[in-house]
Amino acid sequence: MDSFITKDGKKLRRGYTTGTCAAAAAKAAAIMLLEERELSSVWLLTPGGVELTLEVLDSVRGPASVSCGIVKDSGDDPDVTNGMTVYAKVTKTAERGVISIEGGEGIGRVTKPGLDQSVGNAAINSTPRRMITEALLSVCEDHGYGGGLSVLIYAPEGKEIAKKTFNERLGIVGGISILGTTGIVEPMSDSAVVETIRAELSVRAAAGKKAVLFTPGNYGADFIKNSLGLEPSAAVMTSNFIGDAFALASEAGFSEALLIGHIGKIVKLAGGMFNTHSRWGDCRAEIFAAHAALSGAGNETVAQIMDSAMTDDMLRLLDSEGLKDAVMRSIMRKIEFQLTQRHLGAMRAGVITFSNVYGILGMTGDAEEILRNIQGDN
Repeated sequence: MDSFITKDGKKLRRGYTTGTCAAAAAKAAAIMLLEERELSSVWLLTPGGVELTLEVLDSVRGPASVSCGIVKDSGDDPDVTNGMTVYAKVTKTAERGVISIEGGEGIGRVTKPGLDQSVGNAAINSTPRRMITEALLSVCEDHGYGGGLSVLIYAPEGKEIAKKTFNERLGIVGGISILGTTGIVEPMSDSAVVETIRAELSVRAAAGKKAVLFTPGNYGADFIKNSLGLEPSAAVMTSNFIGDAFALASEAGFSEALLIGHIGKIVKLAGGMFNTHSRWGDCRAEIFAAHAALSGAGNETVAQIMDSAMTDDMLRLLDSEGLKDAVMRSIMRKIEFQLTQRHLGAMRAGVITFSNVYGILGMTGDAEEILRNIQGDN
């Protein structure tokens, strides 16, 4: 796909989704079935309005069906499904004007409520299903075909590839999901991460959970397991999207949410940074320096903090001055203040932060009680 965006100063190539692959394969198979000829490529208009002409591979003709595949191209996005072939097998049926869609080998199946598809359905989301249906109805109309078509979507590599995704945590077993809302992959898409958080929260809410545990990444997951005795799967991974995670939890109806994370990321919340990616700023030293000054640190200590690159160095310096606990109390008060500005409705929110050297460094007022509720629920 020859389409690009610029992100963080880099030119990145767009790709197309598994949903686009499934719809294109289904359309190509239907045309070959009704015209009784082979296709080398197929044209498809994505929901986002992008026109694609994609190569058709591995065509196989049966007595009343045709199957073929489309290779997934994620562009410059680091997607584990890149290069995988998504297949569609299209068969004539007697049900006039009916397009039925099912998932086969390598396509996951939904086992928990709260996702885009109902429990028991193949994990082929609503937009890809609509893309497939619209494409095939158009093919039927163009060819004057009045019967129905059944579509089997499959991906032989899907079961192994799914092990590298969050599917099992979400309750999708046995393979990949067929996804996409615009049909196009935006490289390094922030929205894709946020949608993953939304989906996991939806599953947990549908299971009746009232409190949710967040952690940004592996440091937090290790701490949750080794220090709190909780399995990492008990937590929803937020990456840098901490503000989005809290807002989505409130929207999903959770009554409590607790974030546990390493001080190197969590300290940014005291500065109102609820997206903690470094491209949005790095206020760690400034926050530590300001709260050190508020706690009685002298100019030389403040200057040394400002000259430190790592939060562990800042903490060691404050500890040697006997100021670590006072500074952390001050920072946690500010984090709690920033949380109250997030408009989270009736949901209680808390934060616990730690370092690998000092263990738990601080927590907001409700954090300990929320943690007990989460521990009792797991």
